[in-house]
Amino acid sequence: MVLSRTRLLAAFALVPLLTGCFASGGGADGADGAQDGSRLRVALAFPPAENFSPYGADATLLSRLGVTEGLTSLDANGAAAPALAESWRRENARTWRFTLRDATFQDGTDVTPSAVAASLTHATKAKPAPAALSGVGLTAEADGGRGLRITTARPDPVLPLRLASPSLAILAAKAYDRQDRVDPVGHATGPFEITQVTGTTAATLDRFDDYWGGRAQASGIDARFIADGTARTNALRTGQLDIAEAVPVAQAATLDKETRRETATTRTTSLLLNAESGPFKDPGLRAAAREAVDTSALAKGVHEGHADPGGGVYGPAVTWAEGKRKQPVGRARATAPEGTRLTLATYDNRPELPEVAQVLKQQLEKAGFEVKLDVREYSRLESDALEGKFDAFVLARNTLVDTGDPVAVLAGDYTCDGGFNIAQLCDKAVDRAVAKAEETADPAKRQDAAMTAEAAILGSDAVVPLVHQRIITGVGASVSGVLLDPYERTLVGTGTRR
Repeated sequence: MVLSRTRLLAAFALVPLLTGCFASGGGADGADGAQDGSRLRVALAFPPAENFSPYGADATLLSRLGVTEGLTSLDANGAAAPALAESWRRENARTWRFTLRDATFQDGTDVTPSAVAASLTHATKAKPAPAALSGVGLTAEADGGRGLRITTARPDPVLPLRLASPSLAILAAKAYDRQDRVDPVGHATGPFEITQVTGTTAATLDRFDDYWGGRAQASGIDARFIADGTARTNALRTGQLDIAEAVPVAQAATLDKETRRETATTRTTSLLLNAESGPFKDPGLRAAAREAVDTSALAKGVHEGHADPGGGVYGPAVTWAEGKRKQPVGRARATAPEGTRLTLATYDNRPELPEVAQVLKQQLEKAGFEVKLDVREYSRLESDALEGKFDAFVLARNTLVDTGDPVAVLAGDYTCDGGFNIAQLCDKAVDRAVAKAEETADPAKRQDAAMTAEAAILGSDAVVPLVHQRIITGVGASVSGVLLDPYERTLVGTGTRR
């Protein structure tokens, strides 16, 4: 059933995910899709899990489809670049002034300093807080016709990077009319606007002709959310898709070389061990689990060479990390498992993860653990993972996706107050190291401090880096302008077409 925008929020009842091929969605360009400006047919691996909330996992989905934007973006080198803000300057240790560009929301209202300030204020009050604001106190206020002043509770030298986070997308006032949820549909600023949703399986997007960056070359997007990686690949190979994200390693060889794009990313797959409850509350058992893992077998076997063995929280795509890496500190001596039982969970939206989990199960059992696997679709286990209901969890995490700041993922994932702390780690030494890194303004010294904090985190054995991923995207031979980057924030933009 296809719903109009006025009924979108009622449409998110769970329905079975598509697992096979599908026909292109309709559109103004007709079924053959051959005309200039034709619609793009795109398959994403993750369905909307939170009613398209901009504050959680769906934020990146909206960003990749060209729906939402922040004040800033990240350039190819990971530096802050203009987006809705065309410039900025730091006035003092805690205050920044941003100058907005002339832009329009998709509901026809103007992007004004007061509207932007209100949008950021809503983000600061969200629960749970967006990962980009973990541990950050922030206030925003209009300052003249195009000016916006942002003040942080303590010095934040990477605020422009933080504001590039997809979870800090700027939305119009009407997006916040409901008290129970935020609705970005029709209230964002990007080149494409969501106009229809079919449950959690599909969405229709039309070109937003008043986009400040110019009209997109494609007239719209017919998006499908397909958790089955084989189905995504088959649909691309048979011409029913133009773009398929996250092609499984096992399916890569079935695509012609010209339809494969391999991108080094800042995504690291890790084994997270619950340090708060269950068997891995014992640091000796965490050390035993870490010693049992053979990361080279995962990189060469499961990923067939399309990944690098885990070396730390940050991988090779973070080019400065390896030269600054420090040895883990404070590790406990391993304790013999002696039949210790544990539940190991992961999700199947990224098709390599269940296989990684299966290999880990074998490695852990060889070391003396008894392991039960729990594999589900991501939206069906995220809340349980965040509540610490699993003993161990295999997670593929883009370490720079939230802010582009290397310290942010450490604060969000491994500190006592972190909003995405699946490992349930709460260690005073780790918190002190992360806090010191957060306070460091000089970029090179901040990197050094981040690596000191990484050493403390790895020393806890609450996280075992497994592999650093390269992402394979399927792109139709006639498609150009697909936006691929290490941070996995972009996919479709104004220049994407077929």
